[in-house]
Amino acid sequence: MQEKDVKNRDEMNDTGGLEDALNINADSDVAGSNHLSNPSGEDSETEKLQQEAAEWKDKYLRLVAEFDNFRKRNAKERLELIQTAGKDVITSLLDVMDDAERATRQLESGADSEAVKEGILLVFNKLRSTMQAKGLKAMKSTGEDFNPDLHEAITEIPAPSKDMQGKILDEVQKGYTLNDKIIRFAKVVVGK
Repeated sequence: MQEKDVKNRDEMNDTGGLEDALNINADSDVAGSNHLSNPSGEDSETEKLQQEAAEWKDKYLRLVAEFDNFRKRNAKERLELIQTAGKDVITSLLDVMDDAERATRQLESGADSEAVKEGILLVFNKLRSTMQAKGLKAMKSTGEDFNPDLHEAITEIPAPSKDMQGKILDEVQKGYTLNDKIIRFAKVVVGK
């Protein structure tokens, strides 16, 4: 029986039928793993991964920028806090300074002894210089144009001349800035 099979195979080889039927690698130009891969599915998965990587990169860059903005804002707020740290103390001392200024004016006009006058002036000047060293500055208001960002109008009175209309005629209470930030508005009388 084996001889018969070999004989039939030889006959088929002569005709080429069996050889083509048994040869599974008949197409030598096609890769053997070609039937296992799907090029279109592989490309879409690669594109999907690249898109996901781009989204993560974008999120990362935005997060870095947001953190940098936070760091800068925090440093700015810390600097402002340091500059105005004594605001409450200095604000409470402003009334004392006003009283000392009034007493100085009273002493200059009165006939009290010269020693008392010098003592009060010395205390007042020391208080003023200490507060100025901490960044406190008095605003100049009398004769200036009224500015609602700097001044608080207490009242309006008729201006003595036309060029004094809208200008500050009198200062009831001084305004102060601490490190160029207003901590108290000047209370003024405005000419109308």
